[in-house]
Amino acid sequence: MELVKRRLIALLMTAAVGLASVPTYAEEILDDQINDRPTTLTMIGDAVLARPMLLAITVLGTGLFVVTLPFSALGGNAKEAANTMVIGPGKSTFARCLGCTQVQDEWKNRQQAISASGNSN
Repeated sequence: MELVKRRLIALLMTAAVGLASVPTYAEEILDDQINDRPTTLTMIGDAVLARPMLLAITVLGTGLFVVTLPFSALGGNAKEAANTMVIGPGKSTFARCLGCTQVQDEWKNRQQAISASGNSN
């Protein structure tokens, strides 16, 4: 019985130490995602592969939105459907910086909004 108690305590202590390091690790990953600028290869891949696929998704989403609009309007969620099927893919296709991940683009947009609000004062 004593051996089981020791192993259980050791397991709990190991788990506590391991879980304590998770936030730091997650912060490092997020920091890497934000600070790593897109490479030439990433930009080419985005322009040649991702953007045409996102354009196709935007066109398909627009078509589906138009077809399902009567049902969405009756259900009261037409705005949510538009955001999900048309606006989201459209922003990713046309407004996201070339080669940027979603996290990098959101960070860039936040920084631009902060600097714009600072300039308007």
